Amino acid sequence: MLSDPLFYLIALACLATLAILALGIGGFARGGEGSGRRSNRLMRWRIAAQFVAVVLIAIFIWLRGQGGN
Repeated sequence: MLSDPLFYLIALACLATLAILALGIGGFARGGEGSGRRSNRLMRWRIAAQFVAVVLIAIFIWLRGQGGN
């Protein structure tokens, strides 16, 4: 499992999702001019990154069920 490159890609996608989430929440908490717009944009990026992570996880599980890798 750890030798599978897809596993590392999934980990990277999950970390990217976490980083985007943290940036969005941090910016929202700071407040200020335009922070709402920036946080909304980051949350849209988070949704996209989360979608990619979920799709990669589904592919990984499907490949494991097929006996791949």
